[in-house]
Amino acid sequence: MNGPAETPGKKAAAAPTPGRTSPPRRILVVDDDISIRRLSTEVLIHHGYHVDAAEDGAVAWNTLLHNSYDLLVTDHNMPKVSGVELLKKLRAARMALPVILVSGAIPTEELNRHPRLQLEATLPKPFTGDELLGVVKEVLRATDDVREQIAPRNWQSQPSTIRLRL
Repeated sequence: MNGPAETPGKKAAAAPTPGRTSPPRRILVVDDDISIRRLSTEVLIHHGYHVDAAEDGAVAWNTLLHNSYDLLVTDHNMPKVSGVELLKKLRAARMALPVILVSGAIPTEELNRHPRLQLEATLPKPFTGDELLGVVKEVLRATDDVREQIAPRNWQSQPSTIRLRL
């Protein structure tokens, strides 16, 4: 597939989601395996997400510097920049982007040595489209819950109870 999801910088179309009032969530999928990258992007696009894809961590980093995303789904074992190296760059740049690490061999020891990397989830390979979709929905739901808890209060919508004397 040489569709827009395969070309960084080009935006993939998102399937319409009935009843959705907000724009589709933006996800960057990073995997050097073209089959997994295609499966992941197609599943997510089919379920209403806006998806871009990158073939390795170096391309992903460049894409992250120029675009805004709601979620990063990345493989670990890739040429040039691994998933953990990409995550280190992301955290060093103070990008508060939720990350799902997908890998045939989750680098548990390395992740334990660097707890500041803060993964939201891991997904072992091989996985099904339904498993990917389930983890993505769970992470985005948790991210929304946290944002709601720390969202600033809309003071103008509340009746004023404080009277100031001048």
